[in-house]
Amino acid sequence: MAIVQTGLDILQRQSFRHLKQRAVGLLCNQASINHQLIHILDVFYPASQQGYFSLKAIFGPQHGLWGHTQDNMIEWEGYTDPHTGIPIYSLYGQHRKPTPEMLKGLDLMVVDLQDVGARYYTFIWTLALVMEACQEQGIAVLVLDRPNPIGGEQIEGPILHMDFRSFVGLYPIPVRHGMTIAEIARYLQQEFFPELTLEILPMEGWKRRYYFDDTGLTWAMPSPNVPIWETTLVYPGMCLLEATNLSEGRGTTRPFEIFGAPWMDGRDFARRLNQLGLPGIFFRPVEFQPTFNKFQGDVCGGCFMHVTDRQQFKPFLTTLAILRETIRLYPEHFQWKSPPYEYEYEKMPFDILVGNGDLRRQLMEQVSLEEIEASWQSELEAFRKRRHQWLLYD
Repeated sequence: MAIVQTGLDILQRQSFRHLKQRAVGLLCNQASINHQLIHILDVFYPASQQGYFSLKAIFGPQHGLWGHTQDNMIEWEGYTDPHTGIPIYSLYGQHRKPTPEMLKGLDLMVVDLQDVGARYYTFIWTLALVMEACQEQGIAVLVLDRPNPIGGEQIEGPILHMDFRSFVGLYPIPVRHGMTIAEIARYLQQEFFPELTLEILPMEGWKRRYYFDDTGLTWAMPSPNVPIWETTLVYPGMCLLEATNLSEGRGTTRPFEIFGAPWMDGRDFARRLNQLGLPGIFFRPVEFQPTFNKFQGDVCGGCFMHVTDRQQFKPFLTTLAILRETIRLYPEHFQWKSPPYEYEYEKMPFDILVGNGDLRRQLMEQVSLEEIEASWQSELEAFRKRRHQWLLYD
């Protein structure tokens, strides 16, 4: 029995009273399931057929409605759902913001997406663009809340500088933001979309201290390379490797927990990283052979990351340590990825991920981890004080 009831569970339990007699659009993906593991479309379509409301359009984010696109920058296009006859619109293809034609005839947009708690994960920015479009068209937005799998207490990393905004960061929040998707929606509405009618169905039973395995819920992959909830523990840092020529473990069964390269000595690298005394993490040397993506078919040396204390672990700082050591030990091999990346064609991918133009220089100059971490603390604390107004849970 789930300890936590999601917004979808509550909506269903309350016989869809929030949707009564409304023309509804639905933004969801394959992880939009209730506590009985039934997908939201298989909940909404029968209810629509029974006259509770009218389901008019379905929208999907990056990786597709059913998670079929494997990697970043792989677009997908909409189609008509063969089971319901309802149009499915892609928000990661020709359009990332819904067009007026897509929204025509809607009274309400329902959003039910599983976020992972990191600024780079694009679902919250699809939410932002949906909110912007719905504000322009006078359509209300209802967000069905879901857990932040890495809890709602810890926040980490620099705040996005607006000069570096992109589809991996449209508005100024830290890398690890410590909010649920409904709390993010409250932030966006209050700060950027004040004319939007925003409705929220909060969870029942969720506490800020909860990680996903405290909820009693079953994990469903929100995207192909987040196969287990534990991936989200390291993702707020390890996503940065996408902006380098280090493998982030795509093409293995444990992406983001595994990293390395053909030119890396995993045993030596693990020893050096463990000597740094980074909190809550142990590096175990491994060899792996990616089946796709970087170094496909090549044997790579590297490490597996074991989070030993998730309360103390700092995923963003830990990845900076990995990059700093890689630059120091393998200067002849290490490279930063060049644009394009997530629809940005000028700025460096690493810079738009971290949200500023300073951090890459600090790593190249081998600035100490203590000094690097100190560089974002004042803005992080300012955000921490402000975010209380958007929070829904204790």
